[in-house]
Amino acid sequence: MAPGVGLEPTTSKLTASCSTIELPGNINSVIIGVQGKQVNSKIKLVYFEEEEYIRRMIEKYAFDAVLSKIRTGAVKINYWDSTSSTYGKGKPYFKMTVKDPKAIRMIFKNMSVGFGESYMDKLIEIEGPLDNVGKLVSQNSQAFNKLTFAKFTRKLNTNSFSNQKQHVQHHYDLGNDFYKLWLDKSMTYSCAYFKKKSDSLELAQQQKIKHVLQKLQLKPGLFLLDIGSGWGELLFTAVKDYDIRGHGITLSQEQYNYCVAQSKKLGLDGKLSFELISYQELAKRGRIFNRIVSVGMFEHVGKKNQASYFKSVAKMLAPDGISVLHTISNGIASSTDPWIDKYIFPGGYLPTTTQVTNSIFEAGFDLLDYENLRIHYAMTLDEWFNRFEKNKQKVLKMYDEKFYRMWKLYLASSSAGFRYGDLKLSQYVFTSPNNNSLPLTRDFLYK
Repeated sequence: MAPGVGLEPTTSKLTASCSTIELPGNINSVIIGVQGKQVNSKIKLVYFEEEEYIRRMIEKYAFDAVLSKIRTGAVKINYWDSTSSTYGKGKPYFKMTVKDPKAIRMIFKNMSVGFGESYMDKLIEIEGPLDNVGKLVSQNSQAFNKLTFAKFTRKLNTNSFSNQKQHVQHHYDLGNDFYKLWLDKSMTYSCAYFKKKSDSLELAQQQKIKHVLQKLQLKPGLFLLDIGSGWGELLFTAVKDYDIRGHGITLSQEQYNYCVAQSKKLGLDGKLSFELISYQELAKRGRIFNRIVSVGMFEHVGKKNQASYFKSVAKMLAPDGISVLHTISNGIASSTDPWIDKYIFPGGYLPTTTQVTNSIFEAGFDLLDYENLRIHYAMTLDEWFNRFEKNKQKVLKMYDEKFYRMWKLYLASSSAGFRYGDLKLSQYVFTSPNNNSLPLTRDFLYK
């Protein structure tokens, strides 16, 4: 312990650099020797360069107090000052090296952004499975919730009609060549459906598409709308295998260009079309579709636009029509993760299953079916992560080390969110009320 720094069992706040923070865990008071005097209770310090060491030690001890609350699993932390500590019981899930004390300060400001940026900037290094970071946090949420000392003041992105295209293109227009490195051959960027653990990603994605199309109960001649059609594989399969007409809409220029070219290549021009347009704009045209599907797009709608989405679907769906919504949802109501919002999906929002269900009923629909494919998405992300890692050098040639580490963390933390956290992969099937043309059983799902 550094000279002049100690712990006392009294209630206290620490005021430093004009910010007041509640000390977490078992630290009730910090006593700091300043020119031979001891001051406790409320402490106001004006830091000079020579006092930076004291500040670092205070932050280190506070960090230590939080990690000491770990009750499930364990982690070993190697600090910048050549000290190390193991927190929790049993074999550590991973080892974390804090190369720069600034990382702890960043984590104190906001755990998500602070950890994410520290990892991206190589202020910290992780030895061991990266998804185990999310595992440890999820299993000790009460302890890690104490890591945010100050309110996070960065305003989150919100989705509006004017900026939704910009937000979509931030993620999906990184270049088709980038996504080809780690997606399956069909370029399907959503949760796969594994019937066996040994299924390849390619097979699991085709099984997912078939599973969704069976829920839509397609028949020859029907007109299918895909909202957020991605790289088009669901529509390509539906038109070829079920003899229907299809229309796909997207806000990603890269995806649109790919789909138009691929549709021509497959000879589907006469039965399939794609358009660079939002669902709100399309709904104003008065076009009617027998079936409407959306896979992996609803996450980008935004909290304020959920009702608007279902109202748009209600305008476009035929009276005897069926709609399927395949989307990530949250087990608990929470705000958007600020690191994800800043770097990965600006303006996105993950609603709870209750919120989506309520929106379906409020729009006047009947809910026919709900299925949670949570573990399937964890397995899908594991596949993506492994393929991404195998193509590390190609990613580095396209972008840089910071981008590579950002996406590595995104894929690993997302997998952990489904396997150990509150994330769900929800499929909702709904229709207009009093639709009497529906089959009496659900046998059609598994033919």
